[in-house]
Amino acid sequence: MQPPEKIISRSGIDKGMTVLEIGCGSGAFTTDVARAIGNKGILSALDIEIKMLKQVASKLNRIENKDIKNVKLVQASAYTLPFSKESFDIVYMVAVFQEIPNKEKALKEINRVLKNNGILSISEFIVDPDYPLKSTTIKMVQRTGFNLNIVSGNFFNYTITFGKNKV
Repeated sequence: MQPPEKIISRSGIDKGMTVLEIGCGSGAFTTDVARAIGNKGILSALDIEIKMLKQVASKLNRIENKDIKNVKLVQASAYTLPFSKESFDIVYMVAVFQEIPNKEKALKEINRVLKNNGILSISEFIVDPDYPLKSTTIKMVQRTGFNLNIVSGNFFNYTITFGKNKV
C-alpha cells in the first residue's frame, strides 16, 4: 500500500481544496487528507456502508485527531452523489475503482460534481485482489470523457490523475 503522503502528493491535493473521497472505508487516508487541505479546505468522506462511516467517525474522535474539523461524512453511492454541480476541486479514490460495478455511471456523476479544471485521482495497489492494470483503468476512464493528466508509480502501485472534460 502507498503511504498517504504519496497518494496526496501524486493526486495534487493541496491546502484550501474541496475534496471528495469516494469509498473512504475505515478512513485509512481520511485524516491525512484532511490535514493536507487544512482548515480552509473541506473533505467529504463518502462510503455506501454506514459501518465504515462509523469507523471514520470513531477515528476522528480520537485525541490525536481532535484538531480535524473539516471532514463531512456522507453515506451515498457513487452513482447518485448528493452534491451540486461543480462542487469539488478533486475527487479521489484508493483501491475502490474496481469495486464499482457500473463504472461509467459513477464516472458521469464524478464529472458532474467536479469543478472545471477539476481532477479525478485513482490509486490502486497490486495487493488488491481486483487490481486493475494501469492501461485498463486509463481506457475505461478516458472512454467516459476524462483527459489523462499524469500516471505515477509502478506496476505494484500507481496513481493516475485525469482532468475533467468540460461539458
